[in-house]
Order: sequence, then structure tokens, then C-alpha cells
Amino acid sequence: MLELSLRGKSEIAAADASTEGILNRGYYGMKNGAKLELSIEEALYLMDMRSAACRRGDKEIGFEELASNFSNSDKFMARYFTYKDWRDRGLTAVSSRQAYAKPRQLQAKGYPAASLGLKTQKLSGTFFKTDLVSVLDDEKEGRRLYERFWIGQYGSYKAADRGTLNKLDVFETLLLMDLNFLSLKNATRQEVVSCAAERRDDFLSQYEVYKDWREKGYVIKTGFKFGTNFRVYFPGARPMESGSGDQTHSKHVIQVFPKSSRMLISEWARAIRVAHSVRKTFILAVPGKASGAKQKIDFVLYHRHGGEADSPGHNPPKFAMLSLGEEEYIGGQEFSGAINEAKRMRLELLLAIADRETAVTYYKVRQIKLPSSRNDYFEIDWMQP
Repeated sequence: MLELSLRGKSEIAAADASTEGILNRGYYGMKNGAKLELSIEEALYLMDMRSAACRRGDKEIGFEELASNFSNSDKFMARYFTYKDWRDRGLTAVSSRQAYAKPRQLQAKGYPAASLGLKTQKLSGTFFKTDLVSVLDDEKEGRRLYERFWIGQYGSYKAADRGTLNKLDVFETLLLMDLNFLSLKNATRQEVVSCAAERRDDFLSQYEVYKDWREKGYVIKTGFKFGTNFRVYFPGARPMESGSGDQTHSKHVIQVFPKSSRMLISEWARAIRVAHSVRKTFILAVPGKASGAKQKIDFVLYHRHGGEADSPGHNPPKFAMLSLGEEEYIGGQEFSGAINEAKRMRLELLLAIADRETAVTYYKVRQIKLPSSRNDYFEIDWMQP
């Protein structure tokens, strides 16, 4: 039987040489002088899954008694459930404090950029404050704006021949005003911004992201049907597929996540799942470059290659795990800090979310490089380890 020794409330070590040898071979614990010390998650896992006995002096300590010492710790059970799930898959997870052979520097995924291509021209329109929609006066230029640059909606959705007006949403309205392309008969730029900001606290953050992608040639439209802020089309996209007459389909969606905001994990995960269910890449936008803030990484993870599980001493680790619970909130600043820390460790960030039934869902985070951008963007993909 594996024998563990507890000193105080949290100092746990292998109690004898036999236990230490077994745990070493299983990549548990960290050597500290003559002792093999274990994290609380490792100790609980060994007690839960390997029938390890833990004693303080002559008294045996049960799982509940040991775990209760940490009942008020931040996301303690989420950390345990995510650690357990990774270990149950035959994979190794170790403390983020342990030394490891660092992999090569991670490379961000490059996205292309193009020119928006709009030439300065004065159009006029009317702004409808309650609806946050503008209607252009010039039928010919409105149609050209829609067909060449996919700005606004000419006619009806998926039926441009049904009608003669081009309707702009509030982001398109503001972009054309900022480009000196549009003037409104009944509203100034500040009035448009004020109307939108009254409805959406994060409107300016959303507009910053919208404008960033539009200026680089991307087409950005509402993501309402997919539970996100925007859907994205790469440079060169037009409303209809070339020569086919079919509607062009987006392959990416964007959710804006300001550093000052906080989001319930279950809602965040739901948006990612919806995007993946319709085969779209989920992009998280964090306006403004990441600050120097750090967020503690919970575990360093070894994965597998060629069907074989990787292990410390033989392979470099693959991921930095941030453990989360379904009922927690995560803030934009925390997320940005976790990304910073994973980059410093030269590891990919893996979000591990434990639900109320202790099932764990994994999301892999990969940074996007959008040329000359002032913001941070990340692809988030569901992952099956």
C-alpha cells in the first residue's frame, strides 16, 4: 500500500522508500531534499484512485478530512477534478512549480490583411436611434457599397433584389462616418455613439474590434444567430459566392471580451460550443494589448505523440492548464494574465472546465497575429485529449 505522511495541514510526502519509488515511476511529486513532496491534488488522487493511506503521526487521515482543510481555497475542487480527469486518461500532470524542459517558442497563427479599398465619397443618410440603424439616400451608391464592399444590407437579407435601400447597422454607420464617407441628416457621430453606449456598456470595445478587422479588409457582420458579437469573412468576401448565386458563409465568429468585464464560465463555454456545432472557429477578442498581469497556472501537462503518452524527463510538456468550474466567473484581465503566463512558460494554454457532474471539457487557446493590430486575438478550439 502507498503510504503518505501529513505534517501540518498541507505538507504531504511519501512516507517510505517503497512508496517513493512507486510514485517516482508514476511521475508524482517533487523532490525536496530527502523528501518526495506531493501537491494536495496528487495526494487526494492517490487516496481516491490508488487506495493510498495518509497519516499524521499515528492517526490515519481520510479523503474528506484532508480535503476539508482546503474547502475555502479558490476553485479547489475544480483543480482536483481537472487534475483527476487528466490522470485518468493515462496522461501526466505536474505542479506548475516543477522544473521541466521547455519546448521551442510558440508561434502565433498568422492571419492575412488587405486594404479596405473604400475611396472617400460623401453619402448621406438618416439614423434611427431606437433601432441603431441608418438608411442611405443614394440607391445606386448604396447598392455598390453592398455589392463591392459588403457594407450594409441592400434589399432584403439573402434577397438583395427585394428592395432598393441599403441599411447599415450601428458599427457600419460609425465606420463610414469615421472614414469621412457618410454624414447623417439627423445625428452627429457623438450622438450615434451615445445612443449605442446606452444600450451596450461595451459598445466602444466592440467597435474597436470591428474597426480593427474591417480596416484590414475583413467583412464583419452580426453574430447574433451564433450567440456571438460578430461573424467574420476573410478579405475578398462578397455577399454571394462568385458565379454560384449562393450566399457566402462565414467560417469564424468573434466574441469581444474587454479586460474590465467578467463572464460566467458556463455562458462562455456555451458560446464556444454553439460556434463549433455550426463548424465555425471561435475567436476571442481582448481589446488593448495584454498588460504585464499574471494569472497562476494550475498544472503543466504532458500529452502524447504517435499514440504514446509523454512523460517528464523524456518529453517536453505541451500545455499550461487553467482549471475552472462551471459556476465561476472569469475576467478579461484574468484571461489575459493566463495567456501571458503560458507564453512565458512556452506552453499552449488549455482551459479545463469541470461541470457540476465533475465532467471536464477542454478548450485549447492559440494566439492570432493580425498585422498591425492594437488588440489581442485568440482562437479557442474544443479539444478531446
